[in-house]
Amino acid sequence: MELSDTIAALATPEGVGALAVVRLSGPQALAIADRVFRPAQLSAVPPNTAHVGWIHQKGNVIDEAVAVVYRAPRSYTREDVVEFSVHGSPYIARRVLEVLIDAGARPARAGEFTLRAFLNGRIDLAQAEAVADLIAADSEAAHRYALQQLRGGYSARFKELHDRLVQLAALLELELDFSEEDVAFASRAELHALTQQGLNQIQELIDSFRWGNAVRQGVMTTIAGRPNAGKSTLLNALLQEDRAIVSDIPGTTRDTVEEPLILDGIRFRLIDTAGLRQATDQIERTGVQRALGKIQQSSIVLYVFDVTALKAQDVLNDLKQLPVESGQCIAVGNKIDLADVSAVRTSFSSIAPLVLVSAQRGTGLEELKSELVRLVRSGSVSGEQIVVTNVRHIAALQRAAAALQQVQEGLKENRTKELIAADLRQALHALGEILGKVTSEDMLDYIFSHFCIGK
Repeated sequence: MELSDTIAALATPEGVGALAVVRLSGPQALAIADRVFRPAQLSAVPPNTAHVGWIHQKGNVIDEAVAVVYRAPRSYTREDVVEFSVHGSPYIARRVLEVLIDAGARPARAGEFTLRAFLNGRIDLAQAEAVADLIAADSEAAHRYALQQLRGGYSARFKELHDRLVQLAALLELELDFSEEDVAFASRAELHALTQQGLNQIQELIDSFRWGNAVRQGVMTTIAGRPNAGKSTLLNALLQEDRAIVSDIPGTTRDTVEEPLILDGIRFRLIDTAGLRQATDQIERTGVQRALGKIQQSSIVLYVFDVTALKAQDVLNDLKQLPVESGQCIAVGNKIDLADVSAVRTSFSSIAPLVLVSAQRGTGLEELKSELVRLVRSGSVSGEQIVVTNVRHIAALQRAAAALQQVQEGLKENRTKELIAADLRQALHALGEILGKVTSEDMLDYIFSHFCIGK
C-alpha cells in the first residue's frame, strides 16, 4: 500500500449545508496547506489548534476557512492532517479540493483515511470496520455495538482468544523442536481442556451473530396469516401511515411490502405478505410462496388471525404448519373490537404468546410493540457481552471452530504432533484475519471499498 503520497477528500456529504470539511492527510499535508492558506504558516503552528484564514489559488481568494492542524502520530491516520472547514456550497467544496490537488495532493480513494489509520497501527481491522458500521448505524442498538467495537472491547476479546491459542501452539511447536528427546511440555488432557475453552468462547461468539446481524440489518419481522385477517391494516397501524393497500377482498396483497420500524432503539423490518391459503391463480400462488420464504428467513413472525372467524384449534393448526422455530412467533388476535375480550382470552388461552389487538382502532398496539421488544431482548445478549455483527468475522470464526475441532479429534486419536500443530495454525490464521494480523491486498480493497470517500 502506498503511504508516501498525500491525499485529500471532502469529509462531509455532498450537497448544500452550513459547512463543508475538506480533509488532507500525508507527509506533505502541512507543506501543501501552506501553499494555499493565508495568513498563518500552518507548518509552524502548534498541533491541535484552529486558525482562521483564506484559501487562495494564484492570488484569487476561494473562501474564508478554519484550518485545524493535527501532527503525526496524534491524528486519525497517524500522519500530518489538516482539515479545512469552509462554507457549505458544493462549488466552494469542489474548488477547495481542486486547489489542494493542484498544490500536490491526490484524490483519496474510498475509505483511504481509515485504511491509513489501520496500516499505521492506530486501529486494527475490526475497529476499522466498526467505523463504517458507526456511520451506517440507524438505531440505538446498532450504534452501541459499533461503538463498542470501535473502542476496542470487541478486539480485546479476540486478542485474548488469539493469545491463548498462541500459547497452546507454542507448547506444541516446542515439543516438535525436541521430538527426538520425546519431551512433552503439556499433557494431552491439558491441551484438550485448553482447546475446549477456546471452542466454547468461539461458539459463544458465533451464537451472538444472529442477534448481532439482526441489530445491524434490522430484525426481520414477517406479518403472516390467512387472507382478510387484517395483516395490511396492522402494518399500517404500526407504521402510522397507509403503506399497504387494505381491502375486504381476500387475496388483495399479492407481493411483499417491507418498511422499517424502530422500537426502543431496535430496528425492525416489518414485512407484509400474501394471505396463506390454497391459491386460486398463478400470481397469488407466487405471493404465497414468497410469504412462506419470508417466514423461513425471519427472526420473528407475527401470525395475525381474525378472532371472530377462527377457533383456537384452527390457530394452533396454522401455527404448526408455519416454517418457523419455536419461540419466534407471536400470535396476534385481530378485530377484538368486534368480540368480547374476556371470552376471546378464555377461548384462546392455550395459545402463547398471544396479543389481542384491533388494528382498525389501534387497540393493543402498545402491548404488541412491547412484546416485539421483549422477544428480541430475551433472545439477545446483555450490553456487556461481545456481539458479532460482521459476516466476514462469523465466517472466520466458523473456520477457527472447525480447525479446533480437528485439533481435538487429533488429540483423541493420538495423531502426530505435526498434524495437530498444523490444525492449530489454521485456527490462529482464521482469528488473525479478524484483527488484520493476516491480510491480503484484495481483502483490504474489498473491505475499504465499501466506505464513503473522505473516511
